[in-house]
Amino acid sequence: MTPALEIELLTLFPGMLRGILDESILGRAVDRGLIELRTHNIRDYSSDKHHTTDDRPFGGGAGMVMKPDPIFKAFDAISRPDSYALYMSPDGIPLTSDWVRSTISGKNAKKHLIILSGHYEGVDQRVRDTLIDQEVSIGDYILTNGTLAAAVVADALCRYIPGVLGEENSLTQDAFNDNLLSFPQYTRPAMYREMGVPDVLMSGDHAKIAAWRRQQREEKTRKLRPDLF
Repeated sequence: MTPALEIELLTLFPGMLRGILDESILGRAVDRGLIELRTHNIRDYSSDKHHTTDDRPFGGGAGMVMKPDPIFKAFDAISRPDSYALYMSPDGIPLTSDWVRSTISGKNAKKHLIILSGHYEGVDQRVRDTLIDQEVSIGDYILTNGTLAAAVVADALCRYIPGVLGEENSLTQDAFNDNLLSFPQYTRPAMYREMGVPDVLMSGDHAKIAAWRRQQREEKTRKLRPDLF
């Protein structure tokens, strides 16, 4: 069985990804052959005995910059004609549900993704200019490195592969679907510590339930994220 999506994650800290990729929904999807998630330690592509991957920036300044040579060699080893390379950067386009859907589905769907995680003060600009197809940001804040951001992108993408989610309808009621936040969810028991469940959810009337959920989504979005309207 050929995986519907293959993702190569280039990072200095592959151990940070181990639990994320091996557990829960992603781990089961890998076991079933629906997706393939591979981690690569950029240090393995360094040519010196100390496995150096960074150096001082030309022009001076604080911090260190990731060297181009190990990254180029990593790309030489894993890239294919159908590869599409992402770089996790606060400079990138915002990660949104629309971007995820356009990347993973349709006639231009990507089947082999390489996600590069930066560290220190980032990577040499020649890497970004030459190897990267698109830069992506998960938010207007800074992390210690891009590995967690790469995991977020991988998780968001894999959810849209058919069969990965146990309940495919989950995609249609996700937050941000139709630019709306999600509706309130309740489960058993119906009464807990004198707190009940809205009567409409107990009615069995699916049309009324759908209307109530839509109303809840709209009200919640207007209150918390009016920018989405």
